[in-house]
Amino acid sequence: MSKGMELKEVELNELDQEKQPMTGGTPTGTEKNGCVKVKVSEDTEVKFTGLSKEELMRVAGTTGWVRIRWLLLVLFWLGWMGMLAGAVVIIVQAPRCKPIPDMQWWNEGPLYRISDLNGFSEEKGLKGVEEKLDSLSQLKVKGLILGPVHTVQVDKLPTLDFMTITGELGKEKDLDSLLEKAHKKGISIVLDLTPNYNGQQPWFNGEDVIAEKLRDACAYWRHKGVEGFLLSKLPDIASIRNWQSIRDVVQANTTEGTKKTALMGSAIHQDVDDTSTFLNKSEVDLFLIGLSNLTHSGMDLAQAVKRMYSSHPQTSLGWSLTPILSMFAAMPIRLRHMLLFTLPGTPVFTSGEVVGLQDGESLDAIWDLESPLKETNETAKTVRAERGDVRSFFKTLSDLRGKERALLHGDYTPLYNSTSSFAFLRLWDQSERFITVLNWDQSPVTMKLANIDLPSEARIRLSTDAEKLAVDSMVPLEQLELGPKQAVLLSYPYAG
Repeated sequence: MSKGMELKEVELNELDQEKQPMTGGTPTGTEKNGCVKVKVSEDTEVKFTGLSKEELMRVAGTTGWVRIRWLLLVLFWLGWMGMLAGAVVIIVQAPRCKPIPDMQWWNEGPLYRISDLNGFSEEKGLKGVEEKLDSLSQLKVKGLILGPVHTVQVDKLPTLDFMTITGELGKEKDLDSLLEKAHKKGISIVLDLTPNYNGQQPWFNGEDVIAEKLRDACAYWRHKGVEGFLLSKLPDIASIRNWQSIRDVVQANTTEGTKKTALMGSAIHQDVDDTSTFLNKSEVDLFLIGLSNLTHSGMDLAQAVKRMYSSHPQTSLGWSLTPILSMFAAMPIRLRHMLLFTLPGTPVFTSGEVVGLQDGESLDAIWDLESPLKETNETAKTVRAERGDVRSFFKTLSDLRGKERALLHGDYTPLYNSTSSFAFLRLWDQSERFITVLNWDQSPVTMKLANIDLPSEARIRLSTDAEKLAVDSMVPLEQLELGPKQAVLLSYPYAG
């Protein structure tokens, strides 16, 4: 025997029946029955092999374990039923989500109107528009209203051809190329089909032959991929007996997965009642409303918007500010942007409005912002910087409107108005609420925004005065102070 080994006693807890003494008596000798002397090395690991299957079955069948298993099973099902009941209670008591209204492509972002295609960019005509699609896409523009681009001589009805593009703007293949590239960027193309657009009477006295040509042209261009048609001075054409046939062609049912074709109209020099009546009568998909023709003060503005919103779905309302007349002449460009982007409906802009160009100024200033600065004159640098800030302001508003449900399709509630100030609330279900506040007067104004559901303060999301009204700072709503020619967009969360 080695020195590293010693005898150890191993006790067997249970003996196999065949190993029991056959006499059944007590074993003799100094050793207990079932005990043996074995040699075990100190370095040898003793492994626990566990119970055999037969031993497990014998233990599992005992009364105690059966009761424990039943108790655990009952507790499991009681817990499961409790969680199910709790979930049902939460679902029943939780506020119902408001269904999202049907939205069409012209409701999802701003429309951009380009009347003079040759003056739009250095590259003339349709090619010039195609060249600027990337820039327009960055502004989240959803549709371009082009032209008119069709062929017609002034006041000569026989020369009217809706299906031929005037030579100075390009050829049909140029429009095909523009359509293809615009669609890839999610931008729809709308054609202005005002017949006699250079004449004194745009509709040639509304003769039926025009309606027939117009109907055929809508069918033709719709098949080519054009997704909307604008009819300026709509009252001159929508009263003829063939109007329904034009609507049927444009508003025909579209197949699933394709965009609906929009029938748009506009009119000038109409008051709120006439505009509302004609919108109902014509049944166009979108009616472009010139706020400049309806309002002369903040009180007029509040009343006009409220009446149009209460009488028509906001999906059919398009707002524009051209021509810039009355009170809007005194309203800075950023205030106009904030107003149009936050009203209930679709904002419609003309080319120069994006950077605040005045009538007659070259549109080249828009695209100069994308090229390196060449001017060394300080005045020119200042003007360029200001226009760049205006464009950034426009883009920020466009981004916000596309992301926030309250601004996209939320309910509208006026909060405050005076001769030169206006405030309103936009809210949707359980989403963030937004308040637009405008003051275009030369003097500051203090507003008390009265509404039972408003909180005591709100967060600034966008401001025309970043120093006094910094973004993300909180302002009181009971006594909201706004400086001369300033605007602010506020928000506050849904409170439950």
